[in-house]
Amino acid sequence: MSTVTPTDWTARPAPDSAGDWIARAAEVAAVLATDAAARDRAGATPHAEVQLLKDSGLVTLLGPTAHGGAAQDWPTAYRVVREIAKADGSIGQLLGYHYLWNWAARLVGTREQWEHIEAEAARHRWFFGGAVNPRDHDVTVTEDGDDLVFTGRKSFSTGSKVSDVTVLEGVFEVTDRHVFAIVPSDSAGLTFHDDWDNIGQRLTESGSVTLDGVRAPWSAAAGYIGKEFQPRVYNTLNVPTIQLVFVSFYLGIAGGALESAATYTREKSRSWLHGGHDRAADEPYVIDTYGDLTAKLWAAEALADAVAHEGQRLHDDPDAVTAQLRGDFEVRVAAAKARATEVALEISSRIFEVTGARSTTTAEGLDRFWRNIRTHTLHDPVAYKRREVGRWVLDGTLPEPTWYS
Repeated sequence: MSTVTPTDWTARPAPDSAGDWIARAAEVAAVLATDAAARDRAGATPHAEVQLLKDSGLVTLLGPTAHGGAAQDWPTAYRVVREIAKADGSIGQLLGYHYLWNWAARLVGTREQWEHIEAEAARHRWFFGGAVNPRDHDVTVTEDGDDLVFTGRKSFSTGSKVSDVTVLEGVFEVTDRHVFAIVPSDSAGLTFHDDWDNIGQRLTESGSVTLDGVRAPWSAAAGYIGKEFQPRVYNTLNVPTIQLVFVSFYLGIAGGALESAATYTREKSRSWLHGGHDRAADEPYVIDTYGDLTAKLWAAEALADAVAHEGQRLHDDPDAVTAQLRGDFEVRVAAAKARATEVALEISSRIFEVTGARSTTTAEGLDRFWRNIRTHTLHDPVAYKRREVGRWVLDGTLPEPTWYS
């Protein structure tokens, strides 16, 4: 992969506004876009790509300024993810998950825990991965003196080999109590497997992981004081927060598909021999299709941006988050997720109608946009998102906080 060197970024002043950070993300995306199709075909572990995220400062976007972070908000983080995903959906997902797992200490942990983790993460430019798959209940946590011991297996572990630290999740044996802890990704007993072989999001390092007696100190158990978990409604904001990450890279992938297709149409597509136009870009059905898809994308982006700002108000005052506020927000997130899913699938499929038969070559790589969207949108059924919205509209029912809602 062609990348800029760290001095290309450090020789310039760090961005100091949301708009400047989004512009920085667009610069990074331009680098990623140069060989995105080739890297997708190769499917190699994206070490250079993650280093680019570090060198550009994007990994510390949410971190405290006192330790080298940018102290930006979630609406900015979502826009940054969207920009990166325009060029490479996999790297957009990795960055979005990184932001969530970096923030997870604040969502679940004590103030002492999250202040320490956020400072260390910003200072050392940690890249976060997560061995957290809520559908797997096969990681057991036991006690051994002052340590917790994680043993089992997770079928997904996004970030794995490119991460510096990994968020672990397991259940205390013979209980239903979950526990999260952050450990170095090179911890003894933590083995990442090269078995991610899906049609899309191929560079997300999302293969399985084995935990063979991975140790973490009791003090690392997020949100536990005196070995007892301290619940808050704010703890449950992890799901709507990560669902908006999904929305962000779905819309980014859709935007990248539309931009790539438009470039192809302008520069390479041939007009239909019986259409009466010299350029494909002048054919009425082509113009209409791009107008239709762009309008749908802009509408979905506007909804996503609005919901992101609604969520930021909850992040700004965690102790004021009530079940009602949380539930109303989750309904809005569900609506944004449903629209983003539908729009992204439509755009990534319909672009071929206006690029033509020759655009389906492997070298062009336009298929990667659909493959990436189709793969990740199966994470949880979008019909259940629409159901959350429908039940709220009809009888005011709030979504029950679960691993998916």
